[in-house]
Amino acid sequence: MAEIVELQRNSANWAKVVDDIVRIEKKIFPKHESLARSFDEELKKKNSGLLYTQLGEDIAGYVMYSWPSSLSACITKLAVKENYRGQGHGEKLLKAAIQKCRTRNVHRISLHVDPTRTAAMQLYKKLGFQVDTLVEGYYSSDRNAYRMYLDFDME
Repeated sequence: MAEIVELQRNSANWAKVVDDIVRIEKKIFPKHESLARSFDEELKKKNSGLLYTQLGEDIAGYVMYSWPSSLSACITKLAVKENYRGQGHGEKLLKAAIQKCRTRNVHRISLHVDPTRTAAMQLYKKLGFQVDTLVEGYYSSDRNAYRMYLDFDME
């Protein structure tokens, strides 16, 4: 059974989890997009969090998010290992991250996604994210990104 776990800064398995996630990160993302080298620093930032899916001893995927201001949050990374894709792990992780951000009473969550990553685009749209704009050269000179956002109704 898959379990979503929040990485706690003082947890005993911090180093192992970060190592596993860095391995996934290196495999999935091109070198210039990977946070592999700065992962630890990213996670030590005050307003950031990381959730991961634990399947036995294996980490199936993870989502990293931050809330730079009281009004907005950002999904900085979402990745699922290839052999676990198409099983709903990405959706569960994204929903859990959205919930975490909602507890901070943010008005908007934004993210960037490569328009060619069809599965990711479909997932974000399914959960209510809308395309804001195309950011040319976001990943590299020849790779653009859509900036997407999810707004919450404020009472």
